[in-house]
Amino acid sequence: MVGPTAVGKTELSLELASLGFEIISADSVQVYRYLDIGSGKPTVWERTIVRHYCIDIVDPDYNFTAGDFCRYADESVREIERNGKLPLFVGGTGLYINAYFFGLSGIPLVDESIKRALKNELKERGLRALYEELRIFDPVFAGRIHQNDTQRILRGLEVFRQCGKPLSSFFGKTERRITNSTLFIGLRLEREQLRKRINQRVDAMLKEGLVEEVQKLREKGYGPDLKSMRSIGYAETNQYLDGCITRREELAERIKINTARYAKRQMTWFKKNEYVKWFTSDDRNEIYNLIEKWKLNL
Repeated sequence: MVGPTAVGKTELSLELASLGFEIISADSVQVYRYLDIGSGKPTVWERTIVRHYCIDIVDPDYNFTAGDFCRYADESVREIERNGKLPLFVGGTGLYINAYFFGLSGIPLVDESIKRALKNELKERGLRALYEELRIFDPVFAGRIHQNDTQRILRGLEVFRQCGKPLSSFFGKTERRITNSTLFIGLRLEREQLRKRINQRVDAMLKEGLVEEVQKLREKGYGPDLKSMRSIGYAETNQYLDGCITRREELAERIKINTARYAKRQMTWFKKNEYVKWFTSDDRNEIYNLIEKWKLNL
């Protein structure tokens, strides 16, 4: 099994697909149906030319996780191999790439009733009381986090109440899918070039109808509190529709700033992966030569 990862650049992904690949999207927003413009999904034409997986697989009110991605990606890899192709993972959600190739702890799914109960307790008892409870049942995990880290405190208690085991007991129990045949390819851009592309993309999304897309999602019942609707582009547009952002120019600027910040975090995440071989988007010949040599050793 192989999973070369190209960061960005749809056209390059399509060119690589011509070498015998089918594409698995590792994007945490493209998994949602109806979130099309803001997630930058490949066009119908692109998806006709090259088969894509892990796109449009759940509704926007589903709390999609890295564990879900691993399960869907496993199914996709098996189907791609049955097609006589090679899987090409493309995308910028570092957590998904990391979880798939380097493993996720086998943490159990938590019932929604437990999550709701804890959120009610948070309002009634306060965060301090919940943190003290976590210290009793999972002192290892509690010692690793800040006492004001609401998300992780709730997560630790959710897991304990679900299965009676501390979250820390699952640490280190991972399923690694990386092999000696796995090839990681990263694409990087100069800061100014990246900022220019981000600005162009945001302007294009708004011109294509991002605001109207979010309005239709809200009319379908998918509100701004959903995980999917808090992603970059959708969160700011929801604020615009709610009147918190009053000018369209401000909306565009907010999305551009937040996207640039996210891109910086993406690069920081991927640079920690010592297996990635980095290129610029102009290094096509070098990338093709590397892939051809790699294929000879499969």
